[in-house]
Amino acid sequence: MLVDSSATLLGFVLLMLGADFFVRGSVALARRLGISTLVIGLTVVAFGTSLPELLVSLSAALSGAKGMAVGNVVGSNIANILLILGAAAVISPVRCTRTALFRDGTAMLAATALFIAFGLLGTLSVWHGATGLVLLGAYLYSCYRSDVRTGDCLPCEEAEEVAPMAGSLGRVVPITIVGLLGVTGGAQLLVYGATGLAREMGVSEEIIGLTLVAVGTSLPELATTIAAAVRRHADVVLGNVLGSNLFNLLFIMGAVTLFVPIDLEVVAPKIAVFDLWAMFAVSILLVPLLATGFRLSRGEGALLLVAYGAFIAAQFLGVGEMMMARAGS
Repeated sequence: MLVDSSATLLGFVLLMLGADFFVRGSVALARRLGISTLVIGLTVVAFGTSLPELLVSLSAALSGAKGMAVGNVVGSNIANILLILGAAAVISPVRCTRTALFRDGTAMLAATALFIAFGLLGTLSVWHGATGLVLLGAYLYSCYRSDVRTGDCLPCEEAEEVAPMAGSLGRVVPITIVGLLGVTGGAQLLVYGATGLAREMGVSEEIIGLTLVAVGTSLPELATTIAAAVRRHADVVLGNVLGSNLFNLLFIMGAVTLFVPIDLEVVAPKIAVFDLWAMFAVSILLVPLLATGFRLSRGEGALLLVAYGAFIAAQFLGVGEMMMARAGS
């Protein structure tokens, strides 16, 4: 237990520090290359903050822990909405622009519905992964064209939230590489430790992926979102959550299934029966909450936090397993 707990904790630390070094270094390099702030926000920042989820899910899938890989993505999306957005709203009410609600919110809901449909209709394979990556590319290009035309540049604001690493190229490049290596090593340690903890605690890898691993890999988004909320940059808060959820479904699961086919009903039956629908429900719930006055109040944020507590409790009370047993009978 001590070895697995230490590996898990060290994995979390390396993920946090590595992601921070990688994102800040990448932003500094992109600016030196003359890349626009819009493109940096849409690609460099979005990819960098999703890197922990990507490497953890990929490492888990390649090591045979496919349930943990799927649980990480599904659990991260639920945590992003209920935990991260809820905590941010309690600190400072979260404003919502029409662009965030109707363009980005709709895209997130569509990606969620598509992932559920793909997952329940058969094995997620190479063509599902390729489809997700193509759709993400089309979405990013559409956002770029739209933001250039309207001047409504939320990704620019997200990029401005990242403090680029200072120093010469001789300093920035090595630190960026170290950051990437840190995230890679952290992902492997986290998967190793979390798998051992699941075995010793007598719970499934799916549950560990949905809870412990999902929260751990969401720490970079949590830190960025809380910092933005404290500075009253509420529009950036929502953009971080919607963008992260979209990347998780299209980019991370897309990249994972390019290498490892995943049959949800075989490797993660509890997720197929319960957690996919929980993710879909909280994604849909977010839209009317935001549509009422285009803001998320402190009271609504507290409601989201309570809902996340209920979701975690449901995992360890075996609600998903009971639904799975009822479906089997």
